[in-house]
Amino acid sequence: MFVWSKLSAAQWIDAWEERFAGNPNLVIEYLKGGKSVRVRVFCQSESDAQAIVDRFGGTFRKVASHEWTKPVAPPRPLKVRNVFLLTAETRPDKLAALRKAQPKRKLIIIPPEMAFGTGDHATTSTCLRMLVDAARERRGSAWSVADLGTGTGVLAIAARKLGAGEVFACDFDPFAVAAAIRNAERNETPDILTEEQDVLKWKPRKKGHDVVLANLFSTVLIEAWPVIAKALAPGGDLIVSGILHSQAWDVFKAAAANGLGFTKVVRKGKWVTARGGHMADLIEGYVI
Repeated sequence: MFVWSKLSAAQWIDAWEERFAGNPNLVIEYLKGGKSVRVRVFCQSESDAQAIVDRFGGTFRKVASHEWTKPVAPPRPLKVRNVFLLTAETRPDKLAALRKAQPKRKLIIIPPEMAFGTGDHATTSTCLRMLVDAARERRGSAWSVADLGTGTGVLAIAARKLGAGEVFACDFDPFAVAAAIRNAERNETPDILTEEQDVLKWKPRKKGHDVVLANLFSTVLIEAWPVIAKALAPGGDLIVSGILHSQAWDVFKAAAANGLGFTKVVRKGKWVTARGGHMADLIEGYVI
C-alpha cells in the first residue's frame, strides 16, 4: 500500500475535493492554525501513487498494512431528473441489479479517477439537470454539443444518451482525455470526438454548436468567453459551472461583455451553475 501527500493552502481545498471527487481514499486534514491542509490519497500500487506525483507534485511512501484505512463504500448512485442514474459501480452483477431496480433510467458508469466530473459534485450534477432540460426542449430535432473541459466525459456521455448527434469533448489534461475516452467506451458512446485541447487556444467550427457545456473554473471562464461565444450557434443553449458564488458577478459581467447572458442561475452550496445563450436570442430575463 502507498500514500501520496502534499501540503497546500487551505484556500485550495475546493479544488482538491473536485479534482479527486468520488475517490473514497482521499483524506484532507487541516493543520494547526487552519491556513494549511495536508492532502493525502491512499493507493493500492506504486504506479498509481507515482501518477499523482507526476501530475501534482508532492511525495509518496509505502505504508504498513495497519495504516491502510479501509475504503468506504462508493458514492450512492445519483438520480438526475427521471432520466439518468449515475454510478461508480463497475461490477457486472451490481450493474445488472441497478438496471433491474431502475429499468426506466439510463445508466451512466463513471468510476472514480483523477479527473473532474464523477457526477456527485454540485457543479456536475447541476449541469446534468440543465442538460436534461435543454435536451427535452430539443427533442425531435438534430442538435450538436461541445463539452469544454470534459474531465471524465460525463456531460458528453449524457448528451449523447439524450439524443445529441455530433458530440465534441475536449480537455487540456491528457489524463482526463484518456479517462473520458475510456468512459465513453464503457458507456457505449464511443463516437464522441474527444481531443486534448486548451479551450483558450481552441478554434471552434464556423457554424458553432447547438449546446455548449463549460464546467470550468471562474478564472478560465472569464478568459474563455470570446471562444465560447464563437462556439455557440445562434439560438444555442449555454450551460456553465465551476463558478464560486463569490466570483459569479465577475464571471457574468465578463460574459455580458461578450454578448452572452443567462436566464437561469442556480446556487448549490458555494457553487453557481447557469444556463443561457447569446443575448440576442434571449427575449427576457437574462442575468448579468
